[in-house]
Amino acid sequence: MKTSIRTRFTLGMIFFFVIIAAISILSAYHLNRLSQKTDAILKDNHFSVIFARDMAEGLTVLNQEITRCFTNSGEIDTALINSTSISFKKSLNQEKNNITEPGEDKLASGIETGFNEYIKLIRECEKKPVTSEVMNASLTKFHNLYQQTTLLSQMNEQAIILKANDTKKSAEKGLTSVTILGTICFIIALSFTFNFASYFNERFTKLYNGIKEIGAKNYDQRLYFEGEDEFYDISLVFNEMAQNLNENTKSSKVNFQEEFEREISLNQIQELKRILEQMQGVEERAIDLIAKLENKEHNNGIS
Repeated sequence: MKTSIRTRFTLGMIFFFVIIAAISILSAYHLNRLSQKTDAILKDNHFSVIFARDMAEGLTVLNQEITRCFTNSGEIDTALINSTSISFKKSLNQEKNNITEPGEDKLASGIETGFNEYIKLIRECEKKPVTSEVMNASLTKFHNLYQQTTLLSQMNEQAIILKANDTKKSAEKGLTSVTILGTICFIIALSFTFNFASYFNERFTKLYNGIKEIGAKNYDQRLYFEGEDEFYDISLVFNEMAQNLNENTKSSKVNFQEEFEREISLNQIQELKRILEQMQGVEERAIDLIAKLENKEHNNGIS
């Protein structure tokens, strides 16, 4: 099948485009995976840690308020209890909608149950002094809930560490894959470029040398190119031209030799004719001279 130089060049450009596209797609794939894993860490576990810390802060505020009332024998600040309770439940609901780790849902449910009991105990003391029994029960509830929120935070922090390590491994794996593919593509592209350049350099050199030989009147020069591209067609035209020039040169030499011989023959004939004419003149002069001598002798005899 005939493959033109333009087709070869187009295929070469397509080949380079495929290599670049392959590296770009693989890089984009690994970057997308890293982005997804990073987003999962930030969206899921990081937010759970924040929710757990917010709940722990709310529990601390409630515990401090009960301790203040028990110590000063004062009344509970209902507004503070309400706002803190609302904030705690908001963080708890957000956590319940952001369950990612095994056992996290049960832990969140336990926190919800314990907090409901804790806030119920606090509200029972809104209109009466806080007794030591209530204070001890409150501290027990507080410590249990605080430990649960701490466990929730630690669970998600540990998940962040594990996922971060997994993300690091994925990044290293992606870098290795891209490096290997890039190296392979570079070697292939380098080989292709070298072969492509050598292909054209060899043919252009042969064509240039062939033209120089023709310019030096060496009409026996011929070009031979393998393949069926434009260079092959050029070699056919070149060889035909050289053959015609060679035949025309030989024909010109033969014609020149014949013309030269013809001119020599004509010159010889003219020269021979001229010599014969001269000989004829000499003969005529010799006859005249002999006749004069005979007349002279005859005249002398008479005398």
